[in-house]
Amino acid sequence: MQHGPAVRRRKLGAELRALRTSAGLTSGEAARLVGWHQSKVSRIETGTSGVKPADVRLLLDAYGVADMQLRELLTVLAGSDDSGGRHHWWHAYRGVLPPTYRDFISLESQATAMRTLETTVVPGLLQTPEYARAVTRAAVGNLPEDRLDTLVEVRLARQDVLRADPPLELSAVLDEAVLRREVGGPGVMARQLERLVEAARLPHVRLRVLPFAAGAHIGVTGPFVILSFMSTSDLDVVVLDHLTSSLYLERKEDLRAYTEAFNSLLVHALSPEDSLDFIAGTATGA
Repeated sequence: MQHGPAVRRRKLGAELRALRTSAGLTSGEAARLVGWHQSKVSRIETGTSGVKPADVRLLLDAYGVADMQLRELLTVLAGSDDSGGRHHWWHAYRGVLPPTYRDFISLESQATAMRTLETTVVPGLLQTPEYARAVTRAAVGNLPEDRLDTLVEVRLARQDVLRADPPLELSAVLDEAVLRREVGGPGVMARQLERLVEAARLPHVRLRVLPFAAGAHIGVTGPFVILSFMSTSDLDVVVLDHLTSSLYLERKEDLRAYTEAFNSLLVHALSPEDSLDFIAGTATGA
């Protein structure tokens, strides 16, 4: 398990190495093309040193990479404040957001699909403003109102990935406890459940409820997120949230284990259609 920046360096280096190999270049030849020493290329590819976004673009040019989506993703992995001249909105919150949260947002913004298990609260991408405020206040505590306002603002800004073109494909398994826990009080929870019903009807959002009747399941170990990317599955990553930080799992065996766990949860969960009825019934008190 690694923190976000280390994962990003390793994944970026591995992808750049694969692109160099596909271009038929040795590390020495690549270094000469961009005017560097060969050791710099090696350090980048092994993830032992960081790399500037401008240097990533230089290497991609040398390797003849024209795929704009891939170029954008690899630039984001470099930790860019500016990718091809486009400012990323979350950098405006540097003084408020911890680095691991900014790392998560940057990866989320480039992901094409997200699979998530939630066992206690509604996924952040589907929270109403009132629900987000109540969850943030409970999770962080003793926050000045202006800081709380900012964190809620960030949470809501993240939801733009569901309105993008193309939108993020979201597949979420929600433990029944998520629907039963009255976060913020009955009124807030009622509006949140209505929001889930609306979201479940979107073509790119698939919600599955894991009812209490399903009994014990592999998800009792806790929530997780799997982020996937269109350009290459080698960049897929599992994210585990903790109270003060997030951990990233990048090994193929970890990805395989969590993918199998998610698929196992789907077997025990209600169908999307039955889940929609279940959420709607919970909202009306049925």
